[in-house]
Amino acid sequence: MDVIEVRPGLRMLRFRVGAAYVWQDGDELTLIDTGTADCAAQIEEALDGRLRRIVLTHWHEDHTGSARELAARHGAEVVAHHLEAPVIRGLAAGLPPVLEPFEVPIRAAVPALPPAPPCPVDREVADGDVLEFGGGAVVVAVPGHTDGSIALHLPGQGVLFTGDAVANVGRTMLGVFNTDRRLATESLHRLAELGAETVVFGHGDPIVQDAAAALRGAAAATL
Repeated sequence: MDVIEVRPGLRMLRFRVGAAYVWQDGDELTLIDTGTADCAAQIEEALDGRLRRIVLTHWHEDHTGSARELAARHGAEVVAHHLEAPVIRGLAAGLPPVLEPFEVPIRAAVPALPPAPPCPVDREVADGDVLEFGGGAVVVAVPGHTDGSIALHLPGQGVLFTGDAVANVGRTMLGVFNTDRRLATESLHRLAELGAETVVFGHGDPIVQDAAAALRGAAAATL
């Protein structure tokens, strides 16, 4: 795991597949996503305060895999969209993606990932709810990658966590492996309108300058 300081108070934890993020308010930490089920020990090495909450952007195993272990060890509140909560709890199955032709070889190249253990969800959220970190983190519903995918917008900080709604691997683009490309495209356009200065992704490098322009460019290129 690589630990990258994106900006003061925000660190990226880059794993073999995907990334998680630690936001720090004083000695209180918020973890956005948790990597796969074998990442808990690595994540704990990067925690230098009280883990207050874990926010899961969607149910996929590279985002929720270590949530149960970390929440149990630290007494952290687990937050997820109300449509994702049954899948994260292990009570329902998530829908598989509908692959575009260009995504088939990309999917085939992704290594097998350990399944995510079912995890309690303590707080179910919806579009427009505000979480108590970063001066107020607004939940932005971004369906399309999964039904209940969320992004997090910290308007006072100019920061946007996109989850897998957007990727920045080589270029800023619509995230891949979506269940509904039309909805995913609408979600990308919505995020591009937020005007965030710093944008971080579930997959790919953070953008710390002209991030809004990069999102607008990606949206304009996506039909």
